[in-house]
Amino acid sequence: MPSRGVDPARIPPSQHPFSEVIHRLEAGGSMLPDTPENLMQIIGIYKAYAVPMDFYWRDLLYIAEYVFLDPLPFFKYFISKEYLERPNHYAGDTADLRIWRGTAAAHPELLEFMATGEVKRKLPKLFHHLWHDRINMEFAEACMRAMFWHRHMYAPVNQFDAYLDSAEYKANCDRAIRAFFKKNPSMLALYRVFPEMFVEKVRELSYYSNLGLFWEVMAPVFFEMSDIYDEGGFKGVPDAMNFLVNGIFAIAGRPIYHHLYVDGECYEIVPKSKGFTWLYEAALPYVESVFYRTSPFRGTKSYNAQAGQVPEQQEDFHFGILYADVFPVGSAGIPPTLLMQDMMHFLPPYLRDYYQEHARGQDDILIQLGITFQRSMYNVTSAVIQALRLALLYPLDDPNPKHLLANRQFFEAQMDRFLRPEARLRDIQSQDYR
Repeated sequence: MPSRGVDPARIPPSQHPFSEVIHRLEAGGSMLPDTPENLMQIIGIYKAYAVPMDFYWRDLLYIAEYVFLDPLPFFKYFISKEYLERPNHYAGDTADLRIWRGTAAAHPELLEFMATGEVKRKLPKLFHHLWHDRINMEFAEACMRAMFWHRHMYAPVNQFDAYLDSAEYKANCDRAIRAFFKKNPSMLALYRVFPEMFVEKVRELSYYSNLGLFWEVMAPVFFEMSDIYDEGGFKGVPDAMNFLVNGIFAIAGRPIYHHLYVDGECYEIVPKSKGFTWLYEAALPYVESVFYRTSPFRGTKSYNAQAGQVPEQQEDFHFGILYADVFPVGSAGIPPTLLMQDMMHFLPPYLRDYYQEHARGQDDILIQLGITFQRSMYNVTSAVIQALRLALLYPLDDPNPKHLLANRQFFEAQMDRFLRPEARLRDIQSQDYR
């Protein structure tokens, strides 16, 4: 790919172990090599991801705004008709900013799957749920808990967590909790005895809302990318990455908030007026906590903390999708496997045919699409890195060598995070990684 960035005559080549990747980033590319096969894989998996994501964001907001502190939330995954029909702010004719040209209500493929499940039979919703023939909201909640556990990232730019610890937030929680339990004196009595326990649970629910509002944007972004690819609009992986970069800036200021609705009345727990935004309070914390950090998956490997197998500092955690070994993760209840199962139902035909040609075909489709998902998230991370570079530093074709060197140092610092042996950056450079 011809460089439109760094001229080797002006600054010397990088000596970093990932120098080839760094030079590709400096040329406006992605960490993922630009091949037709990679482009096909990532766009196909974006589509397969977007359909369950269209349920994730709706149910996350349903739980945060309606289920709230229900002590027995047995039906929190049984989303209401109102939330299924809730217009996406970035799709449809009424969109604040129309990213996807499709419908604003729940995606037709999602509605069809919810009605008939994998068995393709219309059964009572409870049967589908108990048989686990449904969208796995447990994955969405695992992502939310990762964000909640890795709080206070990107402070002081990210002010969301500081607000969640403020007196004003606690006062808002108090009003919301009292309104929610106004007809339940026993729960109000418990609240008086254990107020901090209730407030901490509301903080978690504020992260339900945070992640739901984040994914409300990403679902139409991925749907539109799929449509553009089907129309022949993307010529390579950098095109797909740049679409994400442009999207990041287009919706960076989208408000992040948390409201509760009781008997038709709105209680602002995190008001829109606080000015929290999609980029700093949701997107960057999400990428950091879910792509990079998360936590060890229970049931796949035993870790000895005393032997240093678990980092002492949270910022050193390295268990996210960018580091994950997909092969041993295929166990029931492991969050990545739940997502793979969800995506499998919505694979585009061209991606399903591709999987049939490799490895063991249908027998290891979850592993194959999990590795494809890993590739696609390296491309998303590349978009985040390029967006940060554009926001904080200099254009790739800046004529000033000092500015190019500053860009270089930024890219090298980002690549340092993939020097760990667990990182999959080396693996995704080869098409043989399946």
